Amino acid sequence: MMSFVLVVLVLSSIVWCAPPPCHPEDEALGLCPDREVQVPVQEKASCTDILLGYCDDMSYTKTMFPNLLDNKNREEVELSAEYVLLSVVHTLLQGECTPDIRMMGCSIIAPRCENDKILKPCRSSCETLRKNCMHAFEAIDMSWPYFLDCDRFFVGEEEGCYDPLEKLRGGNEFTVDNTTPGQPSTIIQFTYHSHSQMMNVLKKTAARCSDISRTYSIGRSFEGKDLLVIEFSDNPGQHELLEPEFKYIANMHGNEVLGRELLIYLAQYLCSEYLLGNGRIRTLIDNTRIHLLASMNPDGYEIAAAEVEEPNEQETEGHRYNGWTSGRANSQNLDLNRNFPDLTSIVYQRRRNKGYRTDHIPIPDSYWFGKVAPETYAVMKWIRSIPFVLSGSLHGGELVVSYPYDFSRHPEEEKMFSPTPDEQVFKLLAQSYADAHPVMSQKSIDRCGGSFADKNGIINGALWYSFPGGMSDFNYLHTNCLEITVELGCDKFPGEEELYTGWQENKESLLTFMEMVHKGIKGIVKDEAGIGIKGARISVRGIRHDVATAEDGDYWRMLPAGVHIITASATGYSKVMKKVNLPARLKKAGRVDFILKADVDEPGLFVKNLPQDTYDRFDPYNQFDHYERGANQEPGEDEEREQKPWWWSYFAFLGNNAPTWLLKNF
Repeated sequence: MMSFVLVVLVLSSIVWCAPPPCHPEDEALGLCPDREVQVPVQEKASCTDILLGYCDDMSYTKTMFPNLLDNKNREEVELSAEYVLLSVVHTLLQGECTPDIRMMGCSIIAPRCENDKILKPCRSSCETLRKNCMHAFEAIDMSWPYFLDCDRFFVGEEEGCYDPLEKLRGGNEFTVDNTTPGQPSTIIQFTYHSHSQMMNVLKKTAARCSDISRTYSIGRSFEGKDLLVIEFSDNPGQHELLEPEFKYIANMHGNEVLGRELLIYLAQYLCSEYLLGNGRIRTLIDNTRIHLLASMNPDGYEIAAAEVEEPNEQETEGHRYNGWTSGRANSQNLDLNRNFPDLTSIVYQRRRNKGYRTDHIPIPDSYWFGKVAPETYAVMKWIRSIPFVLSGSLHGGELVVSYPYDFSRHPEEEKMFSPTPDEQVFKLLAQSYADAHPVMSQKSIDRCGGSFADKNGIINGALWYSFPGGMSDFNYLHTNCLEITVELGCDKFPGEEELYTGWQENKESLLTFMEMVHKGIKGIVKDEAGIGIKGARISVRGIRHDVATAEDGDYWRMLPAGVHIITASATGYSKVMKKVNLPARLKKAGRVDFILKADVDEPGLFVKNLPQDTYDRFDPYNQFDHYERGANQEPGEDEEREQKPWWWSYFAFLGNNAPTWLLKNF
């Protein structure tokens, strides 16, 4: 009875507290008393399952809404620019710092929930990530994402934070290279790298040694992968007067993979040894500008790697018998080492003409009517933009060093000795690599490369087997650069357990060959006012192959030891001749400068034999830049592209919600 009375009293109080009714006309006149606002009771937020596809691999499984960005539910998150960024960050950064960036972002978008409370990630984890990955965003001209502001969304350990990347902390990243007993050792991981892993390692290496290194792209493959170069120099990004330019190119044939890994290891080695104070490496980098293109054919590599991972059922040794051709060509099925302009045939056609040249031969217009691979085009632009002196192209399938010419001087002879005017220099260069290689230098014939033992591990390319359109011949006949081809082993795709041995056998050869760039002479050709003359010709008596001076008048001419007569000439100037004696034990290039006097009545040989307008034209039809432009480009898009970076198209569909906070100049 008492409980019934209490219920009645409670109900009475509720009725008594209710405001009196108000007629509409009184309400319009403002005569109604204030009504109590009915506030809906909100349900207490609780932990819920993570149902976001790009955050489903976190170390926890529960999150809470609203999240730290005040997104109310999963649907709102999936439509946000922050989540879209996490979904494309792997592509934008070419695999670098991912999944680290994605998982750190997920710790804010889908925060950890325990006991119906949100746990915030640690500020220290965020700061470490920003330090290691800021350069990746700067490389694509993108601002650091606001929701990864370490001071705003992250907390200290004293507040009970956690590390969002704890799942990635297992195992060591590198193994130790004890190649130099008793000395500080460089740490390298002797494994194969996918394209994204290769990009990541090279960019991390450049960031670690940012004072002496940088990465840059020379173009894209047919499938759109960056052709990434890592550069080492005491002044990266700039050509320094009288400092020679050197390059290594690997993985031109996608299924010849050891060279690709060797250049990845070499980049890490150069960086670490420089920091450790290795005198030899410091001297090399301080006096040379080194460029490493680890993969010229990343599309072909993926095809070859996929076959090795899933070998044919009948194959018992997937690595050794991966078809020898799978992945060799690019995605257009073009052999890149047959895709360069055939300038060697032009030389052979002209050799009976008096005063014929074998240098700086223009690309014939007919070349552009054929298929030109984007990878080939990118490399041609690259080697024309930098005054390279020396180069090595790393291949696989044999154990030997070959040198130009690669195309036989007789079209019907597939194996015919076909020397260049620089035969003596090329033999010295090739021998320097082979002699430093412990297997190539062996006299045994019962080994890989044994058929070349009687030739000391080197051979003229056309004498081995002849082919036109090769990269080494093109380097020699179109630019100043001398290039050799290094065949690194009989197994084109060796097992991962053989990579360390491959590094051990080739490390000294790789370094020795780079040091060869300092053989011969170098100097500056100036006018009487002391201004460097671009395009002046440096001739050596008895060698029908000249080099041209670079932008500021500097030049490098690789020569064997001995006495040489050197002549400098240029359009509108009189010639100057000097006699030079190069000692055999000279460890650095001899300095030979020239000052040319104006002589308008005596045009130089450079004009007679090398029409600069034809040479500089390069691509008269300008039709092979398509891999640098977006597909289905609409009129008027150029203006938009100038205002927004290339990656903005990934967010354009968001309209007004597009992340302007990623734009540096917004």
